[in-house]
Amino acid sequence: MTATDFDAERGYDDDQFSAVEVFRSDRMKVVCGYFQPGQFIPVHAPSSDVAIHVRSGTGTVRDGETEHHVEAGDVVVVEADTDRGVKADDDSSLEAMLVTAPPPTHAEHEPVREGLQRDRFDPHTRES
Repeated sequence: MTATDFDAERGYDDDQFSAVEVFRSDRMKVVCGYFQPGQFIPVHAPSSDVAIHVRSGTGTVRDGETEHHVEAGDVVVVEADTDRGVKADDDSSLEAMLVTAPPPTHAEHEPVREGLQRDRFDPHTRES
């Protein structure tokens, strides 16, 4: 059994969101995500479903073309092959558990790396 605690895993990065992997198998990956105000996981569309449970804070979860405001206690599920991203509000930190099944591939996360490098929530647009 794998067990952890959000407080014990907590770690923030001044430059980008922090994802602490707490479990990984061929079928599933679980991370604790820590976002300072305005930080984000850029929009991407891997071939995996994701369930996001917001533990604290407020932000936005992109599901295709729709952006959902989220806050502590919310659970959002985005199906595979659908554009998705997570962004903390500019005035709030955000902590969430993200479960992906199956885990995205390295190649599927290229838009994430590109968006972080360009500092763009949606790497396919001109501005965040």
